[in-house]
Amino acid sequence: MIAPRKAVRTVGFVDDYCAAYEDIFPEVRSFESFKYLHVGMISQIKRKSLPEIAKVVGLNNEQPLHHFLTDSPWDIKSLVERRLSLTLSMLKGESFILVIDETGDKKKGNSTDYVSRQYVGNLGKVENGLVSVNAYGVLGTIVFPLTFKIFKPKTTLHEEDIYKTKPELAGEIIQELRGLGFKFDVVLADCLYGESKTFRQVLDECKLKYVLAVRSNHQAWSEVPDVINSDWYTFDRIFANGKEQIYYIQEILPPGAQEIRYWKITKDILKERKNTTWYLMTNLPGEIKQTVGNTYGFRNWIEYGLKQAKNELGWADFRLTNYAQIQRWWEIVCCVYLMVSWHSIARDLANKSQTENKNVPPLSQKEPEVYSRHKWWSFTLGWKSTLNNLHLIIQPYVFFNLLNPWLDIFNIPLLESGFLSLQNIMNQFQGYMTFNSG
Repeated sequence: MIAPRKAVRTVGFVDDYCAAYEDIFPEVRSFESFKYLHVGMISQIKRKSLPEIAKVVGLNNEQPLHHFLTDSPWDIKSLVERRLSLTLSMLKGESFILVIDETGDKKKGNSTDYVSRQYVGNLGKVENGLVSVNAYGVLGTIVFPLTFKIFKPKTTLHEEDIYKTKPELAGEIIQELRGLGFKFDVVLADCLYGESKTFRQVLDECKLKYVLAVRSNHQAWSEVPDVINSDWYTFDRIFANGKEQIYYIQEILPPGAQEIRYWKITKDILKERKNTTWYLMTNLPGEIKQTVGNTYGFRNWIEYGLKQAKNELGWADFRLTNYAQIQRWWEIVCCVYLMVSWHSIARDLANKSQTENKNVPPLSQKEPEVYSRHKWWSFTLGWKSTLNNLHLIIQPYVFFNLLNPWLDIFNIPLLESGFLSLQNIMNQFQGYMTFNSG
């Protein structure tokens, strides 16, 4: 009996991470495509279309990748469960901030499942598009993906579908994550969810703390006479890049004892512009006027984090019309996103240990030896700088695959052997942590 062949190698740290998923794919070619998509999605090609990814991973055409997304016999449920299990392993029991957000992408025509004229938050207007409700975690300054559910407008429902609102989908996500053992300190969401009694009921049933945006004419004060506002206080609004800016906060005090508290936050108390003024509801206890604004501010980081996933990894670059296939694409984007986030969190923890222990060398000395000597290596912390360094590691593999068609025409043995030697060196790079595929 002939033993099945081993999957073709790509880049060492990608292969190490993907090995944790290998048993999900019944065909070795499917597992290879899974790895190829990881390399392609973290490569620096502008658009992550299948033809472009095929070029950077050395395939003659995109057909194997297309087959992987459309016809290959692997179960997406198993892939989701494995990724979430790995996420729990990454967290090691730590709790985090959970952010509920939605993302939409403009799509032409009406042939793609669940595309309809609807409000697309990314564009701030009604457009023909596809919208999903997404859950992300924030640990320190690093964002990592959890799960998503597609929103199905009533006009697009298939026979087997049941219409659910976005807050209902968000409630299901929270219950599912809780059932899997995820621990989150507080839930953040915008006013679509803050104004939803259905969503808030789920939070209350799960006994979760939350900070939710509400509309400026929220029922708690718009329909109640004699509402009192506290004095204005200042606090330092801390942004994702570490910069600080003075903001103003006051508590809105409807009459009667309230377990829920309401706050108004603005950048300028004289003008209170719409895009720099928030109204919040929260059940966080204690003296929170100096912290609640920054707690909710984490939600704004998600917009940047989601932009990274969409623009850097290709969330919207699929050319598929069937949702089951689109779901496969999105799930692989989440797998790639988790890989980068895992490396990013490991770097943050290394830096944290350095700040707590003066005997630990600074980050510049803790970066992977030799590799960090590259002139474009980034020593700053964060998701984007970590992705920058992973870009550099995969470059020899990608550049060789792009140049290889010329070597079929011009025989230059030294060029080929030099590239292969450089790739072997890159394959020894373990990144900022070692993945355990067991």
